[in-house]
Amino acid sequence: MSHDVAEAAANMATRLPELIELAREPSSEKRRALLRELTEHFFGAPERSAAETALYGEILGQLASEMETAVRAELARRFADALEAPPYLIRTLSQDDAAVAQSVLRASPVLTDEDLIEVVRRRSQMHIRAVSQREVVSEAVSDAIVQHGDDETLDVLLRNDGARLSRDASEQAVERALANPKLHEATVARKALPADLLNEMYFVVEQRLRLQILEQNARLDPILLESALAAGRNRVATGDGVLPADYAECSAYVEELRAASQLTPQMLARFLRSGSRTSFYIALSQLADIDFHTARQIVERRELDALAVVCKAADLDRALFLTYAVALLNDEGDAMAKAHVYARMYAELQREAALRTLRFWRLRRAA
Repeated sequence: MSHDVAEAAANMATRLPELIELAREPSSEKRRALLRELTEHFFGAPERSAAETALYGEILGQLASEMETAVRAELARRFADALEAPPYLIRTLSQDDAAVAQSVLRASPVLTDEDLIEVVRRRSQMHIRAVSQREVVSEAVSDAIVQHGDDETLDVLLRNDGARLSRDASEQAVERALANPKLHEATVARKALPADLLNEMYFVVEQRLRLQILEQNARLDPILLESALAAGRNRVATGDGVLPADYAECSAYVEELRAASQLTPQMLARFLRSGSRTSFYIALSQLADIDFHTARQIVERRELDALAVVCKAADLDRALFLTYAVALLNDEGDAMAKAHVYARMYAELQREAALRTLRFWRLRRAA
C-alpha cells in the first residue's frame, strides 16, 4: 500500500467515530451533509473489513431513513451498481418507496435472488417492473414475477432478453397474452419463447405478427422443431366445442368422394360456392391434415392468411387459393380486390414456412 493511500485510510479510520457522533445531530441539513460525506468516505476507502462495511451500511441506512425521498433516491443511485455496497443498506433501499428502490432493483449486484423474490412478493408493481429490467433475471425470479406481476409488468419481463423463463412461466405468459392484445407484440418478439407456444399465438395476433411467426418457423432448426412439437403435444387443447349437426352426414359424403378419387381442390371450391360449409371444413381438414375445429376457425373467422398457409403447404395453385378467397369474401364489398391482396401474400409465402407452421396446427389432430 502506498504512503498516500495508507494515510487516507488512517484519516478515514480516525474520522469515522466523529461521523458516527454527528449522526445524532437533529438538523436535517447536517444529516444530509453527513450522509454525503459518509458516502464519499465509503467510496474513497482503499480497503475495508467486512465489519467496517456493515457499520457503514447501518449508519447510512439509519441516516437515509430520516431523509426525504429525493435524498434517499440519490443515495440509491450512487450505490446501485457498486459491487462492494453494504448488503444491509442495499436491502433497505430495495424495500423503500419505488422512486428510491428502482435504481438498486434494476442494477445492484448485491441483491440475491431471495432478496428480489421478497421484493416481488411484497412490494408494488413499480418495484416488480424494476426487477424485470435487470440485465439478468433468473428463472426463479421470473417465476415470481409472472405469478405476482400484472400484464404491464409481464410485458416488461417478456421484452427483456436477459430474463430466463421456465417452461411453466412461459406457458402462463402465453395464456395471459392470448387474452390480452397488449401482450401480443412482446410475446411474439420474445426470442426465447418455445416455438410451440409461439405458434399458439398465431390465430389471435394481427397479420404483421403472424408474418413474424412464419418467418421464425422458417428459420427454426429441424432438431429444435421436433423438440418443440414434442413439447406441444403435451399441451394440446381438446375442448374446442361440439361438432355441427350435419357433421356425420357431411363426413360420410366427403369419404365417398375420397374413395372415388373425387375429393379434389376444385371440389372444395364447389363446396364453398354452394354453401356446404361443413363439407368444406371436413375436406379442408383432410387436405391439410389438420383438425376439424382449426379448419372451421380459419373459414368462419375468414382467416385468409391462415388459409394461405394451408393452401401453400398443400402446394395448391395461386389461382385456386384466389378462388377460395373470393368465395369466402363474396358478401363483402371489393371482394376481388381484397382477395388479390391475400393472393400477393400467398405468392410471397415460403412453402417451407407454411409446412412448418402447419405441423404445429396438426398437434390438435394428433391429439
